[in-house]
Amino acid sequence: MKANELKKIQAPLKEKYRNDSGSALITLEASGQIGEGISCKVDTGKAIVEAGLHPATGGTGLQACSGDLLLEALVACAGVTLSAVATAIEFDFEGGIVKAEGDLDFRGTLGVDKDTKVGFKNVRLNFQLNTSESKERIETLLKLTERYCVVYQTLVSATAVVATIDVA
Repeated sequence: MKANELKKIQAPLKEKYRNDSGSALITLEASGQIGEGISCKVDTGKAIVEAGLHPATGGTGLQACSGDLLLEALVACAGVTLSAVATAIEFDFEGGIVKAEGDLDFRGTLGVDKDTKVGFKNVRLNFQLNTSESKERIETLLKLTERYCVVYQTLVSATAVVATIDVA
């Protein structure tokens, strides 16, 4: 896709959101069915993914690990965002790879050590691009990708999450 094609698609949306800010607020949803054993089947809209315990917590490794799914969501969002930004600023590159890594100390999630943080201690996001663009343009691409990637910004801004239980 060319920059002018992307702008043509996005221009009416941007105008709509400028004129009616409420129309820009959209609720995305995900749902899953708690399964047998210790699992949850998540409907992605394209396939059903069965998540289970990571082997470091007693899982078999045959089911998806939710930590992996979080990193995969980051990779997907960052890759799409980078491509959109690159298109918009006419950044020249011929493909690449997006990788995310995160370090977990499973003592926290297993309750072995109450002082150990539950969750990722840190996450690293890396892009490997085939490009001859200048260092300045590469830095701009990264800065804009970080700025506009929904999953990246959700992780770095510590978005408030509220959990509830409804009894059927």
